[in-house]
Amino acid sequence: MINLIWAAMILVGIITALLTGHMEDVNAGIIDAGSDAVSLCITMLGIVTMWCGIMKIAERTGLMKKWSSKMSPVMRFLFPRLSPEHPAYEYMCTNIIANIVGLGWAATPPALKAMQELAKDNKGSKSASREMCVFLILNISSLQLIPVNVIAYRSQYGSADPAGIIGGGILATMASTGAAVVYVLVMQR
Repeated sequence: MINLIWAAMILVGIITALLTGHMEDVNAGIIDAGSDAVSLCITMLGIVTMWCGIMKIAERTGLMKKWSSKMSPVMRFLFPRLSPEHPAYEYMCTNIIANIVGLGWAATPPALKAMQELAKDNKGSKSASREMCVFLILNISSLQLIPVNVIAYRSQYGSADPAGIIGGGILATMASTGAAVVYVLVMQR
């Protein structure tokens, strides 16, 4: 459905440009947008690569295990049926930590691994388990202390203060994560 809406909007824009004599502006916009998209992708690729590397170093040096153990009270509260020895546990902690430090893209691979491990316990059911649902809600709400991606976008587009979003980002993601935890608690009962 979304594809149809986008296609209709593009078609209406092109027809309007043809009828009003602004087709050159449309062509210039397409070329500029393509150039901006490539430039942004290259910038984000560098940032994502660097942070994924840092996360890998933290994992290999045992720092992720140390952080995971520090998270155990929160994890026990949110996932009372999940043992710290469960294969998904460290993946889940890695995902949550990556999200907290603003590395949403670096958080995706451990989230997928965690869901694969949780699915094994689900014994082929077509419905998600309680742990899968809670983890998904927490992952979507994504508490972030440093919104790295947004800072990179703002920097790429010439913001005078790219990091000026940090305070608002912390408040917004605290609110979304708080709402997610309240939702989980209500739904558990």
